[in-house]
Formats: sequence, structure tokens, C-alpha cells
Amino acid sequence: MRIGTWNVAGRWSSAHARLVADVGADVWLLTEVPRHAELTGSVVAFTGADMAPERAWAAVAVRAGLGNVDRHADPHPASVHVSVDDLHVCSSVLPWRSAGAAWPGDGHDVGSRTEAAVGQLLRALPAGRTVWGGDWNHALEGPETAGSAAGRTAIRTALEQLDLRAVTADVPHRFDGLKGIDHIAVPTSAPPAEPARRVEMATDGRHLSDHDAYVTDIDWS
Repeated sequence: MRIGTWNVAGRWSSAHARLVADVGADVWLLTEVPRHAELTGSVVAFTGADMAPERAWAAVAVRAGLGNVDRHADPHPASVHVSVDDLHVCSSVLPWRSAGAAWPGDGHDVGSRTEAAVGQLLRALPAGRTVWGGDWNHALEGPETAGSAAGRTAIRTALEQLDLRAVTADVPHRFDGLKGIDHIAVPTSAPPAEPARRVEMATDGRHLSDHDAYVTDIDWS
């Protein structure tokens, strides 16, 4: 099963759709997604809440035919949760330093907001049977430029409780010297078939988002 995550920065065009198709992921954990975004041959579930007019916080796209797709209640306004047969899938935006009043959750700073958000996810997602990812706005290794040390700790604690491994933790950011803030976490019982990797999402030398995509392949049956 190939899993990808990409923050599309509120944009969608035929070029976005082509790049997504070229990656060939079975499951996409998308963030900052226009509601008019279409992925041919996929079932798409958006968050009920918008981060901007007609822009969902997150979406999950599942290749048609992969399994029975069931939509669950959003565990947090910035997260969407579906299941594909017995595998649960969640795409999330987590807090960032300048979120301020735009953040749809409890807390007074990025650390407490992240702790509150992941606490809601922990109550909804089953341990050992979940793929969780999206734009977490936190590196899990190296310098922290978008999140906070407290937020990173809250995420790491949640991963342990969900029996997940963030396979993107050591994948480089587009910018030298930094690790990525977009992540994919998979059950520890389903090790990646190959290392996670960053995919440059650009056409004719033009990046379609300020984020690149991250992709991994896992064995899941």
C-alpha cells in the first residue's frame, strides 16, 4: 500500500491532479484542500470544517476498490478520519506558531494547542490499526522552526500510545538543514517496504505548493 501526504496550500488544478496521479498512492493524506479538488478514481472525504472559505483543513483520498471505505466523525475540526476495511486513516493539520485565533481548538500556545488536539485524536483512533499523517507543523528531529518543543513531545507521546512510527521523521525538508513537517505514521507492525521519501511537486520548474509531498510504501493485509 502506497501512502502519500501533501499540503496543497489551498490550490488545485489539472497540474495538481496529474502530479498526484503520477505518485500512484493508494491513500492520500491531504491538507489545506480546496473543496473542488477531484482525484479521479478515488473516494475523497473532507473535514467538515473549513480553514478558509471552501478550503477544508484536511482530506483523505482512497483509491476506489482498495477496500470498504467508512467515514467517521471528525475527531478534531482540523482532522478527518475514515476506515478502509480494518485500517483507520486520519489526516490532520496540527497547530503552528502563528495560528492564533485561526486555530479551531483549545490551548493558549502551540504546545498546549497541540497537546489538546492530539488528545482528541487519541480518543478516536485505534492503537496499532491507524495510519495518521498530514501537516503536523512540527519537525520530529533537528531544529524546530514552525512548532515547539512541547508540541513535538505531545506528538511523540501520541505516536507511542497509538503504536505508530513516523516514517518521515528523518526525511529532509525542501530547505537544507531542516527535517520535514509533513508526516506519515504507520503501525509498528507494518514496517515500510522501502524508506519514506520526499517528492518534489513541481511542473515546468514551478512548485505547486510551498510544501513537497512525502510518500511511503507499507505491507498491510
